[in-house]
Amino acid sequence: MPIDIQAVRQKFPILHQKINGKPLVYFDNAATTQKPQVVIDAISGYYSGYNANIHRGIHHLAEKATLAFEDTRKAIKDFINAGSTDEIIFTYGTTDGINLISNTFGRTLQSGDEIIISTMEHHSNIVPWQMLSESTGIVLKVIPISDKGELDMQAFKKLLNAKTKLVSVVYASNALGTVNPVKEIIELAHEVGAKVLIDAAQATSHIKIDVQALDIDFLCFSAHKLYGPTGMGALYGKATLLNEMPPWRGGGEMIKEVTFEKTTYNELPYKFEAGTPNIADVIALKAALDFVNELGLENIAAYEQELLAYATSKLSSIDGLQIIGQADEKVSVVSFVIDGIHPQDIGVLLDQQGIAIRTGHHCTQPLMQRYGIVGTSRASFAVYNTKEEIDALVAGIEKVKRLLS
Repeated sequence: MPIDIQAVRQKFPILHQKINGKPLVYFDNAATTQKPQVVIDAISGYYSGYNANIHRGIHHLAEKATLAFEDTRKAIKDFINAGSTDEIIFTYGTTDGINLISNTFGRTLQSGDEIIISTMEHHSNIVPWQMLSESTGIVLKVIPISDKGELDMQAFKKLLNAKTKLVSVVYASNALGTVNPVKEIIELAHEVGAKVLIDAAQATSHIKIDVQALDIDFLCFSAHKLYGPTGMGALYGKATLLNEMPPWRGGGEMIKEVTFEKTTYNELPYKFEAGTPNIADVIALKAALDFVNELGLENIAAYEQELLAYATSKLSSIDGLQIIGQADEKVSVVSFVIDGIHPQDIGVLLDQQGIAIRTGHHCTQPLMQRYGIVGTSRASFAVYNTKEEIDALVAGIEKVKRLLS
């Protein structure tokens, strides 16, 4: 069903302000989405109404906080169609989830074993595997991409072999917008006995994900790119795999019994959740998921594709502008370069007009090297953006060109 965009915009208090005397146009959603009032209220409501530590307390506030905390775990389970809440581990975000896998599943790997990533990965899905390689001797291999920004699947097939233990790829590129063929990737990896980790940081707010239908082994995402708070996210893992993996962090909650001689560990999911968690923000994520579910993720995605098509058409008409990443299937991200103008200068001059975009390498330096550029200007769209704002972006870019020509 069509979404009432103006009604949606009213739910986001931050959007109704001026920057440098101009109405705010926020096109940096791939970095973080803005938060609806219900998410803000959920955070303040916890601290003002039932702030308490969870799981161990028997008093009213502790029980209320625990219930709200675990309700979010149930909401995530339903959102990605996990088989059980035991398969949902709370993390600090996608980066933390990837590091959890590298420090647990990664411990089971031996020198000579191979991990495959892709050219378009965020640094968070490169550096942990390089660190693991340095400590264990595992071999890191990289799937190349085409000029359009799509994975070379034939090359991927050639990289797969009996030594491949893990394939770790992004679902949707934060720098290009490319949506990768994760179902095919998973099927091919499983044929050689490899497990698959999906970085879904850029996908969860745009794409309906069914981890059981896709047969995903591990999946990570961040709340703050899904209209939720910063500093928290979740890792999904098949229970059979999570049970086999050793815990990473030690402390309270992840234990059953502790003596000076020996410690026994808790059951899933608490085995991987040491210490007092980010309770308020976990609770607030449920409010964000409820917001998305109320609008309907399919409706959000359809509207964002309208914005993507409109922006692509309008920006492509600007003389000297080149879009970097023209995959057949994309989320609502447009990265571009303009002849003779540095991306940072574009970003600074657009900000003076109240338009917020992201410039630079977007934590994908190897990808920028692949294209032979220092970085791009990136406009990324969310459900509260409008075609009128895209028109403002186009006019702003034309003004930048006049100023710097």
